[in-house]
Amino acid sequence: MNPVMSSRTVSKDSQKDGQRTVMSTTTHSEQVVNRQSKSSKAQARLAWLLISPTVLVLTIVILIPIAQSLYQSLFGRPPLEDNGFFSTTEPFVGLKNYTDIFSSAGERFWVAFYNTTLFGVVTVVLETILGVAMALIMHKAMKGRGIVRASILVPWAIPTAVSAILWGWIFNQNGVANAILGQHVMWASGDLSAKTAIIIADVWKTAPYIGLLTLAGLQLIPDEVYEAAKIDGASAWKRFTSITLPLVKPALVVAVVFRALDALRMFDLPYILIGPRKGSVETLSMLVQDESSNSRYGSAAAYALILFLYVFVFAVAFLKITNTDISGNDEARRKRNERKLPVSAFFKRSGSSTPASQTATERSQQA
Repeated sequence: MNPVMSSRTVSKDSQKDGQRTVMSTTTHSEQVVNRQSKSSKAQARLAWLLISPTVLVLTIVILIPIAQSLYQSLFGRPPLEDNGFFSTTEPFVGLKNYTDIFSSAGERFWVAFYNTTLFGVVTVVLETILGVAMALIMHKAMKGRGIVRASILVPWAIPTAVSAILWGWIFNQNGVANAILGQHVMWASGDLSAKTAIIIADVWKTAPYIGLLTLAGLQLIPDEVYEAAKIDGASAWKRFTSITLPLVKPALVVAVVFRALDALRMFDLPYILIGPRKGSVETLSMLVQDESSNSRYGSAAAYALILFLYVFVFAVAFLKITNTDISGNDEARRKRNERKLPVSAFFKRSGSSTPASQTATERSQQA
């Protein structure tokens, strides 16, 4: 046989074998992907089956009160009868309880809305700053760290009603606050002084909450990441802004959202510390309670619905602005991480032999 023809035959046979091998590998890969896809779908169905009772109960618990409040907000205050008791029938007023907010009758509502927003924004900002500082202190390796953690968390463990009474003694006419300032301040009487007292007491109590959740996020950051950043020549501030804050952001955002929702629903602290029906500190929750206690259930229901919508819109807007995903979608999280720059891109190289394109996380994993 001709050697040239023999070599061509062998070449064609090897090409066919290679094509068959590639097709076999491709088919096997597709089968693996299909099996994984079916397994993922089965796990998703099982997960939905397990959580469906909880979702059903939560839906009933949430929707029924909202529907009842919406129905109640369409009625006015029941009239007094000749016997001095309220009538059992309430007059239908439609949307009057909502439209009154934009008239002179709604002045008290807007004062309460302003106080609610003020307390929510100021206290959460101060608590976030102090909470992060507390978390950094509690995370630091030092002697007596357990005692420091316990002492920082003590204010959060005290019930709000009890802390309000304690701060009431401090801001009393002859209390510690006036003794320290050397002045005679009527904390509960003034507008600015009453707001200041509420903010101080609330920040003291709830800043440890943000610190605790932030500490949990800090403990998930490997030390190798900071060591790699030090090799890159990053300063302490650069490590904090480029490593600590981005990696602790999910835990910090959850803490801030929960704390903001709690602050927007503030009731017991100003009610006990300053007192009811005080325009300087009256919040929407206090207004709803006062309206319902005076048999104005329609306006109370309307204010409660507005507060619910306010809290809901705030939470959604905050999560959108901070670009935070709390759905647990691994695919979305993976795509978002792919768009991030490597940690080494934030630092100036200082003669290190490690390639600049390699992230600090990758180096920690290799170590």
